Amino acid sequence: MENNNKRKKAVCIMSGGMDSTLSAYMMHKEWYEIIAVHFNYNQRTEQKELACFHAICDALNVKEKYVLDLDFFKQLGASALTDRSIEVPTGGVEEGVPVTYVPFRNGIFLSMAAAIAEKEGAEVISIGVVQEDSSGYPDCREDYIEAMQNAINLGTKESTNIRINMPLVHLLKSQIVQKALEYAVPLELTWSCYKSEERACGVCDSCRLRLNGFDEAGVKDPIEYE
Repeated sequence: MENNNKRKKAVCIMSGGMDSTLSAYMMHKEWYEIIAVHFNYNQRTEQKELACFHAICDALNVKEKYVLDLDFFKQLGASALTDRSIEVPTGGVEEGVPVTYVPFRNGIFLSMAAAIAEKEGAEVISIGVVQEDSSGYPDCREDYIEAMQNAINLGTKESTNIRINMPLVHLLKSQIVQKALEYAVPLELTWSCYKSEERACGVCDSCRLRLNGFDEAGVKDPIEYE
């Protein structure tokens, strides 16, 4: 007999950062079974992000996890996150597309998540992209994600109908902090720093955005900074 109470599935792309963690918690709150996906792509803080991912999955009681190694990003380079010869900027948010942008990263992540979603019978892919208060990455725009959703559904089985959920896309970082507190997200388990794995540097673009968000939300960031 068919079980009509079977939970719907959501593939959640989870970096170990605050935004993707909140997105996963929001899907969990909507009673989706979380299938967690994490990518190792030779980023500077790869080991710290992976440890955060596993800790967050434990907190969410995630049963199904995928950890995928994308070694070609090391050969690709072209980003301060994956090429150690390019310095991570620490002088404030840059104009235009910053050197920490990894070429087509979210497009690649979404494509791989789509394959997992089709295999697992998931109806949603959740991604924590932020357009309004991000670092100017072109692959964080709402119209781009919507175009990817259309492409994914055109390129999968007729019975597959995947929705890409991007609940934070129009939020400011301070609003993300507030919503994370509302959803009881363990922010102490998340990591945003582009440079360091021991203590967050506090001066890279990502740290600055995070700290400013906590400051504007009127709460203290629970992670340690240099």
